[in-house]
Amino acid sequence: MYLPRTYEDFIKKFPKVLECYQQLGKSCREEGPLDEKCQDLVKLGIAIGANSRGAVMSSIRKALAAGATPDEIIHAVLLSLTTTGFPNMIAALGWANEVLEKHQA
Repeated sequence: MYLPRTYEDFIKKFPKVLECYQQLGKSCREEGPLDEKCQDLVKLGIAIGANSRGAVMSSIRKALAAGATPDEIIHAVLLSLTTTGFPNMIAALGWANEVLEKHQA
């Protein structure tokens, strides 16, 4: 799995912080009724709203691994249009296409 160099450096420098952060994420996922695929699509929407390329691409890879289809992912991206605006949605669509092209290859 791809990890940005900054993230790898963070892991080496702050392993205890990473461990706590990962546990927090795990606890948040376990507290509600949404299944993994739905959670990943929700997190994709949040990443789009934050205009975070890395988070969008990571969320897409996780959603695919959880069983989301490319059509479901593109639909989630499209849904961001009226909330986050056309530029954010178009940027996210480009990032989604990057991930999906690699996934389909």
